[in-house]
Amino acid sequence: MHQELVRNWMTRSVITIDPETTLPEAHRLMTEHRVRRLPVVEQGRLVGIVTRGDIRGAEASDASSLNVWDLTYLLAKLRIREIMTRNPVTIADSATIGDAAKVMLDNRVSGLPVVDADGTLTGIITESDIFGLIVTAWDDSEAAPNTPPEKAK
Repeated sequence: MHQELVRNWMTRSVITIDPETTLPEAHRLMTEHRVRRLPVVEQGRLVGIVTRGDIRGAEASDASSLNVWDLTYLLAKLRIREIMTRNPVTIADSATIGDAAKVMLDNRVSGLPVVDADGTLTGIITESDIFGLIVTAWDDSEAAPNTPPEKAK
């Protein structure tokens, strides 16, 4: 299972944004597409990533002394460039799922942009994708209960 390749389990159709996207627009895209992270792409190259946590951290706090109109105005002007994680940890599509899982654990992230040798985004692999692989392997092993899981396919 851990020898499966990232390219076989990654999500290929990735919702991306550019650095000039506003915070409200990024939040809307995350909600609409039910994703927790958006790779930030500029001129075809991955330059950052923004997560739901980054968005929440940048949004209004109850401790703010600004009134709701001033706060709304300021947040509407906030660009993703100002809150994104620059140069995010990435992985190649030729890496194994085991490699991806280790990189995620070592860096305490739940998803990795997948890039080619030129830094072009080709997909994203998340903990959900890895869970999908595990469930598939379990289903396969139940279909052949006397066969070790790695032989069940």
